[in-house]
Amino acid sequence: MNASDARRDLYALVKRANDDGVITLIHRGSKQEDRVLLAPLDRFPAARKAGTFPSWVLSAAQREFGTLVSRAAGGQPQVLRRSSTPVAVLLPADGPISSTPSDPAAHAAATAGGAVTSQPTPSRDAGRRLATLGDALGDIITPGSAPGLSFGLAGLDAATGGLHPGRLVLVAAPPQVGGSLIGLGAARHTALNLNSRVLYAASGPNRADITRRIIAAEAGGDYARLKTGNLTPHEQEVVQRLRDAPLLIDDGSDLTAEAIAETVPVAGDLALVVVDRLQRARNPRLPLSGEHLPAASQVLRELARTQHVPVLAVLDTDDPAIVNLLDADVILTLTALPDTGETNVTVAERDLGIIGSARLRPDLTHARFLDNTEHAGTAEAAGDRAIRDVVGSDTDRELAAAALPFTSGALQGLPAEATHLLAALRTALAAGNIKDLDELRAPLRALAAAGLRLPGTAEGHRLAAALHAYNAPAPAPTDAAARPAAPEPARPAADGGAVGAVSDADQEVRRDDDDGLVPGDEEDEPQEAVFPALRILKDSVTRSKMHPVPVIRLEDREDGPWPLISEDMDGEPRWVHPDVTSTRINHTRDNGKRVRRNQLDVPASFGDGVLCLIDRNGSFPSACSAVPLAPNKLLHTGPLDAFDKTKAGIYQIDIPDWDYPGMPHPLGRLIERPDDEGRVWVTTPHIKQLERLHREGHLTAPVTIHDSWTGKANESLFKPFYTAAREARTELIQAGGEPYKNYKTRLSIALRLLWPKRPSQRSPFWRPDWRMSMVAEASVRHWLNAFKAVQEGHTLVALRNVDAAIFWTPDETPPGTYRLGTGFGQVKAKFIQPGEFIPEGDD
Repeated sequence: MNASDARRDLYALVKRANDDGVITLIHRGSKQEDRVLLAPLDRFPAARKAGTFPSWVLSAAQREFGTLVSRAAGGQPQVLRRSSTPVAVLLPADGPISSTPSDPAAHAAATAGGAVTSQPTPSRDAGRRLATLGDALGDIITPGSAPGLSFGLAGLDAATGGLHPGRLVLVAAPPQVGGSLIGLGAARHTALNLNSRVLYAASGPNRADITRRIIAAEAGGDYARLKTGNLTPHEQEVVQRLRDAPLLIDDGSDLTAEAIAETVPVAGDLALVVVDRLQRARNPRLPLSGEHLPAASQVLRELARTQHVPVLAVLDTDDPAIVNLLDADVILTLTALPDTGETNVTVAERDLGIIGSARLRPDLTHARFLDNTEHAGTAEAAGDRAIRDVVGSDTDRELAAAALPFTSGALQGLPAEATHLLAALRTALAAGNIKDLDELRAPLRALAAAGLRLPGTAEGHRLAAALHAYNAPAPAPTDAAARPAAPEPARPAADGGAVGAVSDADQEVRRDDDDGLVPGDEEDEPQEAVFPALRILKDSVTRSKMHPVPVIRLEDREDGPWPLISEDMDGEPRWVHPDVTSTRINHTRDNGKRVRRNQLDVPASFGDGVLCLIDRNGSFPSACSAVPLAPNKLLHTGPLDAFDKTKAGIYQIDIPDWDYPGMPHPLGRLIERPDDEGRVWVTTPHIKQLERLHREGHLTAPVTIHDSWTGKANESLFKPFYTAAREARTELIQAGGEPYKNYKTRLSIALRLLWPKRPSQRSPFWRPDWRMSMVAEASVRHWLNAFKAVQEGHTLVALRNVDAAIFWTPDETPPGTYRLGTGFGQVKAKFIQPGEFIPEGDD
């Protein structure tokens, strides 16, 4: 396989090497002078030792693949990894390994059998790939590895160890014992307390039943009364809080295990799958019933393993003959105890039999289970041991332990925000995550200072004391801490950035790690805000029927398409007509700040005239009216014969030739950053722009797509946000002053939060493809408007950013292709004489 094809298929080749032991021969150069093997780590065990050989995350390896092949062919192994885990290695195919590892032990491993030329370990041709015991130990004792998800019941968590990815857990319970409530409790805890995405596949109960049970459990309301539709004020508040919960319900007809397995990959970043329920008696309307159950269980078990997600399935019988047929990894058998009013849960593993048990207290009026208070001390003690002597202070650990009865669901009475924060504290302590602990301190102190109303019980008194201790005054500040606070960072321009041709070039180039946000921007605006842009944007996304994935999980961001996305993909032009002279001159603003501005000198050949400065209003929010993007996960779709209009995402293409006189390249600054094969990654708006230019005859060749990551396309995800922003602008622009300034600031913050760059920024979004698609759409619209004017005979002098164009007009009349006005997409026009500096734009 040549290096170009291997670069394109790198993820698939690494997966084959890692999963099946397949070795791929890759060559590079016209005479195939560089030949390497992409091999599993079994062929070169020394590569497993961190820091021994050069290593690359797959996204970086794909970008620099030609260089990696040359280095590996020269004898220097190149380790490929997913995040921090090595998964494959590039080795020389024809020569020895010449580089010497820095670690003596690793060098000994390399020279004593670690190389390809030594005795091989099994591959696809000689058997299945084998893992060493050391590899397996690394998988289970890696520091900071994620604990199992909680059932929301401390006693059950202690007995089971939680819900772990890759395992099928079966809840076996006769009717009327409450098996479904175990699944619902785990779903509630994961979605509401952890804010993690859950798919609830309902075969039997419908979405109305499930929703009422969630309201009853969260609000402590009467489940039977909720069926009448009468809600108390408290229950109505709970309903409002639940609207944004990341819980997806599928109660459609013909719900099969195969349909669930097909839904999971496109639902995106699921933390848990609940199947409620598998029915023992055959029902022709329910595929998950009767004789279909064993096959369905196998599909669900395979789903858990391949998608690395816990699958919790509820079975409506505890008959051992049926349970054993389903071959689950873990089995929870529920038995009602009439004498005590409790429910006993027996925990068994498939190969080991019974490993533990727990007692729960059914609270069927409120559609939930609670921890048995008689066993709460034992559960709490176990919880205390889980976080003892790991990280954090004694105050941290006492607060987490005191909050356990509330965060586990055994006791009610805390606001949802408080429960979420305290659960996050416990998770950070258990995982040893110092960074998360540091980020939680400020909101926890604010919570402690707020004066929560707590139950007058022993548990409530303990939590109150722990909160009081947490908010105790800190020691006297050091000299560093006593220094004056730094001034708040300057805000970026709101609607579409400063007018491109009028802003300082040194300040225009924004680094990929600079998003223009400051701490606190991610918080919802107060109810009285002039324009609560972030809340409106969140609502715009959550109301979509496509179940968007607004946040890509942290552990997935170093792989797949995400490292391929950069700020350069905006395609914004930085263009001045080649016959025009642009000079930077010093200028002092009205506020006394010294900046540099552009001065444009137009040649005499342009004739008489003036410079017409076009400033486009609200370029970014205007683009939100129809941004082509993929609401769900991006899947690797590889090279494409042609652009598929039903898909959206990112595409790797050749830079097309462009020689239209008087117009910049349609890809703007993207053409300045090609890879070593002259290719660039673009978003869907630019693909559609190039397709249009080819249809109209302005490009001689169609777009060639060498690689792609795509999903089902949608253009209306941000449409409600656009509509609200447009209506608010119409009113506020007349008022002007602080309300309008605040409106523009909140618009800018909301759209920048689509791709926050700092880990500490707890944005409700992390979708760089959404952000760059929106910016690219604004850039494309800006370019096309200028192109129409040039086609009608107007002379374009400069085109910059997403909103600034300068034309040479003889009669002080702007090009007729632009609409003058204050609305979105309309423009303001100014005229200045040649040789004058370009003034500051305003809005």
